[in-house]
Amino acid sequence: MNKLLILLSSCFALLYGCNPVNKSGEAQKPNILIIYADDIGLGDLGCYGAKLIRTPNIDAIAENGVRFTSAYASSAMCSPSRFSMLTGTYAFRLPGSGILSAEDPICIEPGSFTLPEMLRQNGYRTGIIGKWHLGFGDKSGEIDWNGDVKPGPLEIGFDESFLLPVTADRVPTVYLDGHRVYNLDPADSLFVKYPQEAHHDFQERSFGDYGPGQSDALVGNLPTGLSNPELLRYGADIQHSGTIINGISRIGHMAGGKSAWWNDEMMTDVFAEKTKVFLDKDSDKPFFLFLAMHQNHVPRIPNPRFVGTSDCGLRGDAVHELDWIVGETIRILKENGKLDNTIIIFSSDNGPVFFDGYYDGTLEDHNGHDPNAGLHGGKYIAYEGATRMPTIIQWPARIAKGKVSNVLIGQVDFLASFAALVGAKLPEGKYFDSHNILPAILGESDKGNDYVVQQSSDGLGLRMGKWKYIEAKERSAWAYNRHNQGEMNKMHMTALEDIEYLFDLETDPREEHNLASQNPEKLKEMSEMLKKIKVEHTIEKWYE
Repeated sequence: MNKLLILLSSCFALLYGCNPVNKSGEAQKPNILIIYADDIGLGDLGCYGAKLIRTPNIDAIAENGVRFTSAYASSAMCSPSRFSMLTGTYAFRLPGSGILSAEDPICIEPGSFTLPEMLRQNGYRTGIIGKWHLGFGDKSGEIDWNGDVKPGPLEIGFDESFLLPVTADRVPTVYLDGHRVYNLDPADSLFVKYPQEAHHDFQERSFGDYGPGQSDALVGNLPTGLSNPELLRYGADIQHSGTIINGISRIGHMAGGKSAWWNDEMMTDVFAEKTKVFLDKDSDKPFFLFLAMHQNHVPRIPNPRFVGTSDCGLRGDAVHELDWIVGETIRILKENGKLDNTIIIFSSDNGPVFFDGYYDGTLEDHNGHDPNAGLHGGKYIAYEGATRMPTIIQWPARIAKGKVSNVLIGQVDFLASFAALVGAKLPEGKYFDSHNILPAILGESDKGNDYVVQQSSDGLGLRMGKWKYIEAKERSAWAYNRHNQGEMNKMHMTALEDIEYLFDLETDPREEHNLASQNPEKLKEMSEMLKKIKVEHTIEKWYE
């Protein structure tokens, strides 16, 4: 009898491999968890060489999986990277794609074939917790924060959502639970209005020459950073000098809704609580969770238990807080028995920045910390430091431990790759930039993508093999001013001229030597390749 049981068990293992089975006895598809950081660079994590910041929980993912050294977000800015990852299409194809405000309509057409929608169609329970920053509302562009705020994540494939609607430095400073503002008192209506200087196009034109700005509140009578600077924890530039909430002036103006205001120090704890609720649900379905964290975006206001724990000021402390929620999430997966069959992906939407609108001491306290691990550039910029992201993937049931991969992968490829994993097909007649490179993503192949496109405020870059090309374009002065704030700034960088650039990343990883004139044939090859990619398809804004 025992021999028969052993034989049956062996056959069962051969049939189902390492994957567990569900209640019906069918092979269980893997859970998928994407932990998406914000403004985190390669050098911010211990497993990539950080010394003044300690990230044991994130490092443990690398120890138990594969760590990538040439993995890319699709953009040097928040919204386009998120758009590209969720849609499988580069955001530069969307006219006017850039950083969205709370007044912008959703930039993903409702009903689109997205990453969460694809997984939902293939039996997954899907959820998003954390930062959204992809717009809300329909073609009218009007959003009623006191009613149903939609369309949003629930209209593009997510079953559940609990959101930081835009960014922590923008109003409204409230959470969205599904379609409704969380904890909003119906008797205290919420209103939101953005002045001209709150938008990046204004900053593009006027950095350093703002004039008086919008001192008085455009809605309500709450104090602003310009009207009552004495109420601030720390100062801010004019763009961030709107309504003051919790001692921080934000981008834009807000009135009402006080019952729903978040507490910045408790935000990560709130997301951890909501993550536990999602992961603890008893379901026969596998899950997809997009846990989109706000660290290390400004304003940096970590919980008091993390303040002073790093050796490089508030920015490092915020990374410690990020590492904590990663550890909490893994602990929950272990406790409910879901860890072994969960693919965990840790990455970031774009590279780091020290000063990004608030005078929070980051420059003075960085203590020599290099968030880019030797790369040049950062958030907004076309250099490698803006889009080459820390990327770590763990799947105990399949991925070998402790591997380091140099293969070229992009977040835009997640859609096609995970479709292949679950046996789905991309719909015919639709254009996607996403390619199936699943073996590379799982650390099982040295063949990744042939190229990745890098969107930035400087224009587009193209990485192919060891070569990096940046198109000629009028550059973004305000973005360099963001980075080059004073002699203390470790990220001081040289502004690109309005010419073409060609770099050999093997011999020049910091992109300091333009080889365009020395390698005209390679320059032409890269230039024509980018032009070909650019004209392949254009997305019309669905709400126009």
